[in-house]
Amino acid sequence: IVLAVVLAMMRKSVNPVLRGVSWFFIWFFRGTPVYTQLVFWGMFAVLVPKISVGIPFTSVEFWSVDSNVIMTSLTAAVVGLSLNEAAYLSEIVRAGLEAVDSGQVEAAQALGMGRSLMMRRVVLPQAMRIIVPPLGNETIGMLKTTSLVLAVPFTLELQFATNAIANRIYKPIPLLLVASIWYLVITSVLMVLQSMLEKHFGKGFEARD
Repeated sequence: IVLAVVLAMMRKSVNPVLRGVSWFFIWFFRGTPVYTQLVFWGMFAVLVPKISVGIPFTSVEFWSVDSNVIMTSLTAAVVGLSLNEAAYLSEIVRAGLEAVDSGQVEAAQALGMGRSLMMRRVVLPQAMRIIVPPLGNETIGMLKTTSLVLAVPFTLELQFATNAIANRIYKPIPLLLVASIWYLVITSVLMVLQSMLEKHFGKGFEARD
Protein backbone atom coordinates (compact mmCIF):
# COMPACT_ATOMS: atom_id res chain seq x y z
CA ILE A 1 0.00 0.00 0.00
CA VAL A 2 2.84 2.39 0.88
CA LEU A 3 4.57 1.67 -2.43
CA ALA A 4 1.28 2.12 -4.29
CA VAL A 5 0.76 5.57 -2.73
CA VAL A 6 4.32 6.57 -3.64
CA LEU A 7 3.85 5.36 -7.23
CA ALA A 8 0.53 7.19 -7.55
CA MET A 9 2.06 10.45 -6.30
CA MET A 10 4.98 9.97 -8.71
CA ARG A 11 2.50 9.59 -11.58
CA LYS A 12 0.97 12.94 -10.62
CA SER A 13 4.35 14.64 -10.18
CA VAL A 14 5.45 17.51 -12.43
CA ASN A 15 8.86 15.83 -12.66
CA PRO A 16 9.00 13.83 -15.93
CA VAL A 17 11.64 11.45 -14.52
CA LEU A 18 9.41 10.46 -11.59
CA ARG A 19 6.45 10.06 -13.93
CA GLY A 20 8.52 7.90 -16.27
CA VAL A 21 9.85 5.65 -13.50
CA SER A 22 6.35 5.18 -12.10
CA TRP A 23 4.90 4.45 -15.55
CA PHE A 24 7.60 1.87 -16.32
CA PHE A 25 7.13 0.12 -12.96
CA ILE A 26 3.37 -0.12 -13.44
CA TRP A 27 3.72 -1.17 -17.09
CA PHE A 28 6.22 -3.92 -16.30
CA PHE A 29 4.58 -5.50 -13.25
CA ARG A 30 1.06 -5.32 -14.68
CA GLY A 31 2.21 -6.66 -18.02
CA THR A 32 4.09 -9.75 -16.81
CA PRO A 33 2.41 -12.78 -15.17
CA VAL A 34 2.61 -12.92 -11.39
CA TYR A 35 3.56 -16.61 -11.73
CA THR A 36 6.68 -15.62 -13.70
CA GLN A 37 7.56 -12.93 -11.16
CA LEU A 38 7.26 -15.40 -8.27
CA VAL A 39 9.44 -17.93 -10.08
CA PHE A 40 12.09 -15.24 -10.60
CA TRP A 41 12.12 -14.18 -6.94
CA GLY A 42 12.09 -17.80 -5.82
CA MET A 43 15.16 -18.48 -7.97
CA PHE A 44 16.87 -15.17 -7.12
CA ALA A 45 19.52 -16.80 -4.93
CA VAL A 46 20.41 -19.15 -7.79
CA LEU A 47 20.55 -16.39 -10.41
CA VAL A 48 22.43 -13.97 -8.12
CA PRO A 49 24.44 -16.07 -5.62
CA LYS A 50 26.02 -13.09 -3.87
CA ILE A 51 25.03 -9.47 -3.25
CA SER A 52 27.95 -7.11 -2.79
CA VAL A 53 28.82 -3.42 -2.66
CA GLY A 54 32.15 -2.30 -4.08
CA ILE A 55 33.90 -0.61 -6.96
CA PRO A 56 32.53 -1.78 -10.34
CA PHE A 57 34.85 -3.72 -12.65
CA THR A 58 37.35 -4.31 -9.84
CA SER A 59 37.78 -6.93 -7.13
CA VAL A 60 37.33 -4.34 -4.37
CA GLU A 61 34.33 -5.14 -2.13
CA PHE A 62 33.18 -3.14 0.88
CA TRP A 63 30.33 -5.49 1.82
CA SER A 64 28.97 -8.80 0.57
CA VAL A 65 26.48 -11.44 1.65
CA ASP A 66 25.08 -14.66 0.21
CA SER A 67 21.74 -14.04 -1.48
CA ASN A 68 20.03 -16.99 0.22
CA VAL A 69 20.63 -15.30 3.59
CA ILE A 70 18.57 -12.26 2.55
CA MET A 71 16.18 -13.74 0.00
CA THR A 72 14.57 -16.49 2.06
CA SER A 73 11.42 -18.26 0.84
CA LEU A 74 9.17 -15.99 2.91
CA THR A 75 11.00 -12.84 1.79
CA ALA A 76 10.79 -13.87 -1.85
CA ALA A 77 7.04 -14.47 -1.58
CA VAL A 78 6.42 -11.14 0.17
CA VAL A 79 8.59 -9.18 -2.28
CA GLY A 80 7.07 -10.86 -5.34
CA LEU A 81 3.47 -10.36 -4.29
CA SER A 82 4.05 -6.84 -2.94
CA LEU A 83 5.70 -5.49 -6.09
CA ASN A 84 3.02 -7.02 -8.31
CA GLU A 85 0.15 -5.77 -6.18
CA ALA A 86 1.61 -2.27 -5.81
CA ALA A 87 1.40 -1.80 -9.58
CA TYR A 88 -2.36 -2.46 -9.53
CA LEU A 89 -3.07 -0.57 -6.31
CA SER A 90 -1.22 2.52 -7.53
CA GLU A 91 -3.82 3.04 -10.26
CA ILE A 92 -6.60 2.69 -7.67
CA VAL A 93 -4.87 5.23 -5.43
CA ARG A 94 -4.34 7.60 -8.37
CA ALA A 95 -8.03 7.39 -9.27
CA GLY A 96 -8.94 8.17 -5.67
CA LEU A 97 -6.60 11.17 -5.53
CA GLU A 98 -7.97 12.57 -8.78
CA ALA A 99 -11.55 12.16 -7.50
CA VAL A 100 -10.99 14.69 -4.70
CA ASP A 101 -12.55 18.02 -5.64
CA SER A 102 -9.99 20.55 -6.85
CA GLY A 103 -11.62 23.15 -4.58
CA GLN A 104 -10.33 21.19 -1.57
CA VAL A 105 -6.78 21.52 -2.86
CA GLU A 106 -7.21 25.23 -3.58
CA ALA A 107 -8.62 25.81 -0.08
CA ALA A 108 -5.66 23.99 1.49
CA GLN A 109 -3.24 26.07 -0.59
CA ALA A 110 -5.05 29.24 0.48
CA LEU A 111 -4.47 28.25 4.11
CA GLY A 112 -0.74 28.03 3.38
CA MET A 113 -0.40 24.26 3.55
CA GLY A 114 2.62 22.68 1.89
CA ARG A 115 2.18 19.91 -0.65
CA SER A 116 3.02 17.07 1.76
CA LEU A 117 0.83 18.45 4.58
CA MET A 118 -2.03 19.05 2.13
CA MET A 119 -1.74 15.46 0.88
CA ARG A 120 -1.75 14.01 4.43
CA ARG A 121 -4.46 16.21 5.98
CA VAL A 122 -6.82 17.01 3.11
CA VAL A 123 -6.44 14.88 -0.02
CA LEU A 124 -5.65 11.37 1.26
CA PRO A 125 -8.35 11.26 4.00
CA GLN A 126 -11.02 12.14 1.40
CA ALA A 127 -9.55 9.86 -1.25
CA MET A 128 -9.55 6.89 1.14
CA ARG A 129 -13.36 6.79 0.98
CA ILE A 130 -13.03 5.93 -2.72
CA ILE A 131 -9.86 3.85 -2.42
CA VAL A 132 -10.89 1.44 0.37
CA PRO A 133 -13.56 -0.67 -1.46
CA PRO A 134 -11.36 -1.63 -4.46
CA LEU A 135 -8.37 -1.86 -2.10
CA GLY A 136 -10.26 -4.49 -0.10
CA ASN A 137 -11.05 -6.42 -3.27
CA GLU A 138 -7.40 -6.33 -4.38
CA THR A 139 -6.21 -7.47 -0.95
CA ILE A 140 -8.58 -10.44 -0.97
CA GLY A 141 -7.49 -11.23 -4.52
CA MET A 142 -3.85 -11.13 -3.48
CA LEU A 143 -4.61 -13.44 -0.56
CA LYS A 144 -5.86 -16.06 -3.01
CA THR A 145 -2.94 -15.38 -5.35
CA THR A 146 -0.64 -16.68 -2.60
CA SER A 147 -1.69 -20.15 -3.73
CA LEU A 148 0.61 -19.59 -6.74
CA VAL A 149 3.71 -19.58 -4.56
CA LEU A 150 3.57 -23.38 -4.43
CA ALA A 151 5.03 -23.22 -7.97
CA VAL A 152 8.39 -22.16 -6.54
CA PRO A 153 10.34 -23.50 -3.56
CA PHE A 154 8.19 -22.02 -0.78
CA THR A 155 7.06 -24.15 2.13
CA LEU A 156 5.02 -21.71 4.26
CA GLU A 157 2.08 -21.29 1.88
CA LEU A 158 -1.26 -22.78 2.92
CA GLN A 159 -2.00 -24.62 -0.32
CA PHE A 160 1.53 -26.06 -0.43
CA ALA A 161 1.24 -27.30 3.15
CA THR A 162 -2.13 -28.97 2.61
CA ASN A 163 -0.93 -30.60 -0.62
CA ALA A 164 2.10 -32.00 1.20
CA ILE A 165 -0.11 -33.48 3.93
CA ALA A 166 -2.55 -34.84 1.35
CA ASN A 167 0.28 -36.61 -0.47
CA ARG A 168 1.28 -38.32 2.76
CA ILE A 169 -2.16 -39.45 3.90
CA TYR A 170 -3.64 -39.98 0.39
CA LYS A 171 -6.72 -37.84 1.12
CA PRO A 172 -6.53 -34.85 -1.25
CA ILE A 173 -10.21 -33.80 -1.18
CA PRO A 174 -10.53 -33.30 2.62
CA LEU A 175 -7.29 -31.30 2.65
CA LEU A 176 -8.47 -29.12 -0.25
CA LEU A 177 -11.63 -28.42 1.76
CA VAL A 178 -9.47 -27.53 4.77
CA ALA A 179 -7.46 -25.07 2.67
CA SER A 180 -10.68 -23.57 1.25
CA ILE A 181 -12.14 -23.11 4.74
CA TRP A 182 -8.99 -21.34 5.92
CA TYR A 183 -9.10 -19.03 2.92
CA LEU A 184 -12.76 -18.28 3.66
CA VAL A 185 -11.97 -17.51 7.31
CA ILE A 186 -9.12 -15.13 6.45
CA THR A 187 -11.16 -13.52 3.66
CA SER A 188 -14.07 -12.97 6.05
CA VAL A 189 -11.78 -11.22 8.53
CA LEU A 190 -10.48 -8.97 5.74
CA MET A 191 -14.03 -8.16 4.64
CA VAL A 192 -14.93 -7.10 8.19
CA LEU A 193 -11.83 -4.89 8.34
CA GLN A 194 -12.76 -3.41 4.95
CA SER A 195 -16.26 -2.58 6.22
CA MET A 196 -14.81 -0.89 9.31
CA LEU A 197 -12.43 1.19 7.20
CA GLU A 198 -15.25 2.22 4.86
CA LYS A 199 -17.33 3.42 7.81
CA HIS A 200 -14.35 5.28 9.30
CA PHE A 201 -13.41 7.18 6.14
CA GLY A 202 -17.05 7.67 5.14
CA LYS A 203 -17.92 9.73 8.22
CA GLY A 204 -19.76 12.87 7.24
CA PHE A 205 -20.40 11.80 3.67
CA GLU A 206 -23.54 9.76 4.37
CA ALA A 207 -25.23 12.77 5.97
CA ARG A 208 -24.19 14.95 3.04
CA ASP A 209 -25.69 12.45 0.53
